[in-house]
Amino acid sequence: MDIEYLLKHYELGERNFRGLNLTGARLHKVNLTAADFTGAGLGAAQLNRAILVQASLSHTFLHMADLSFATLSGANLTHADLTKANLTGAWLVKANLEGVKLSGATLNGVNLRGANLQGVNLAGVNLRGVNLRSANLQGANLRETDLTGARLSGACLTGAQLQGAKLTRAYLNGIDFYGLDLAHVDLNGAKMNGANLAGANLAMADLQNTHLRVANLIHANLRATHFTHVDLRYADLREANLNHSNLTKANLNHADLTGAFLNDATLNHANFTAASLKGAHLRRAKLIATNLMHANLTKANLRGAMAIDLNQRGTIWFEVTLPDGTIFGEESQG
Repeated sequence: MDIEYLLKHYELGERNFRGLNLTGARLHKVNLTAADFTGAGLGAAQLNRAILVQASLSHTFLHMADLSFATLSGANLTHADLTKANLTGAWLVKANLEGVKLSGATLNGVNLRGANLQGVNLAGVNLRGVNLRSANLQGANLRETDLTGARLSGACLTGAQLQGAKLTRAYLNGIDFYGLDLAHVDLNGAKMNGANLAGANLAMADLQNTHLRVANLIHANLRATHFTHVDLRYADLREANLNHSNLTKANLNHADLTGAFLNDATLNHANFTAASLKGAHLRRAKLIATNLMHANLTKANLRGAMAIDLNQRGTIWFEVTLPDGTIFGEESQG
């Protein structure tokens, strides 16, 4: 179809352009709001800065198309082929991308807030700094995906595959990671306040400088995890596995570590002010200059631990197993 003919019919109110062959069409800056291009061929088309709000591009062939800075808010792109397409700076707010092909696509600066990416394969894709707030990433493949600095607060990641993903400095506040496999994932400096990580596998993950205030880490696997300088104030770590973890200079003020496993953990200079360590397992743990002020260590086990220069002001030591194996049953007053 001739481009001028297409635009003329669009101006006359025509919206049905299903199945048309528009390969290589020059449609940059064109307003095609609500147009129906279902099943159309738009391979290598120039759609940069085009307005395609609420457009239907379902099953559309957009291989190597230029959609840079295009506005596709609310567009239907289900099962579209965007292989090697340029989506730099594209606006895909609340767009439906379920089943879309994005292999080799450029997504720098794309806005995917509230978009539906359920089950989409994003493995290895560069999504640094991308806005994915409230996006649906349920079951998405994010293996080895670079999400450095990405905004994901409010996103749904249920069943997502995140092995090897890079989430350095990402915004993950309040996200539900329940039971997900995050082993070896780089979360250095990520904002995860209020996140649900109950039962999640974070073994050997990098959580240095991460913000986890009020996070739920009940029964989480945190074995050999890097927690230096992490903010875990008021976090729930009941019965979490922190064996061999490094919590140097971590802030666990008012955290609940009841029954937690901290065997062989490094807790040097960590802050456990008013934290609950009742029944915690601290065998062979290192506690050098650790702040235990007002912490509750009732029935905690510190057998074989290295405890030097502790702040014990107001610490509760009731039926605690000390490093030498003896049971200490009094409360320290200071």
